[in-house]
Amino acid sequence: MNDEPPSSLSGADHDSRPWLSRLFSGKGHIPRSRQELLQLIKYAAQNEVVDEEALHIIEGALDVAHQQVREIMVAKAQMVCVHSDEKPEEFLPRVIESGHSRFPVIGDTGDDVKGILLAKDLLPLILKGTTDFDLEKVLRPANIIPESKRLNILLKEFRENRYHMAMVIDEYGGISGLITIEDILEEIVGDIEDETDEDDDEDFIRQVAENDYILKALTPIEDFNAHFKQSFSDEAFDTIGGLVMQAFGHVPKRNEKVNIGDFSFRVLYSDNRKIHLLRVSYHPTQES
Repeated sequence: MNDEPPSSLSGADHDSRPWLSRLFSGKGHIPRSRQELLQLIKYAAQNEVVDEEALHIIEGALDVAHQQVREIMVAKAQMVCVHSDEKPEEFLPRVIESGHSRFPVIGDTGDDVKGILLAKDLLPLILKGTTDFDLEKVLRPANIIPESKRLNILLKEFRENRYHMAMVIDEYGGISGLITIEDILEEIVGDIEDETDEDDDEDFIRQVAENDYILKALTPIEDFNAHFKQSFSDEAFDTIGGLVMQAFGHVPKRNEKVNIGDFSFRVLYSDNRKIHLLRVSYHPTQES
């Protein structure tokens, strides 16, 4: 194992001590830029001073310090909202289907945010029925932030003020999206799955009606072809999500539909980066 850091990080005077000792004693080269710091950390990982997972987290933390909210927020068109004049029987199916824990409540327009509804505050409604339910009484205040706010600063605010979601406004004061503390943490440590996420160990394709199926976007095209006896090409994409995304020509929002061959694909869940869950209707062409 090599004890010396890359030459670009070495000090002018040769010192035979290990490079970490020199660094922490203040006599070695002190990184002067983010690039030099990353080079030093990567060298430490190569020499097994830190493991690959730690390296990944450090890189993510450094990236977050330079990113702005607009880069990772959930766009307005993809937000799952509750309208302030909706009855529980109208919004409950949408809340349950989304699997989210927090929902913006909006008024007459998408820019009129009344507050944030927590799914857990709906438990009494489910247990006692929908009679005399007052949505306004369970709303939490909506925290408003600009698109330009840096992620590391917002993460600190999330922690200090103990809230988990913020509404994002553009330069004109209109709502442009939302962001959660989980969105930022995933930038640092990678995807965080909870009990509401689809389990990768479960079947990718689940039949829900005679010709209707719930389909994970990560379903390999090879598996899709085998299940439905199709011959979709997997040269350009490995998964059905990639194939469907190509057909749309953009990242679709919930309930958008596209037809490919004998299949109709409807988006059940997507974020601002990719599709997660699809409903597929299969209507094979009848051969004469």
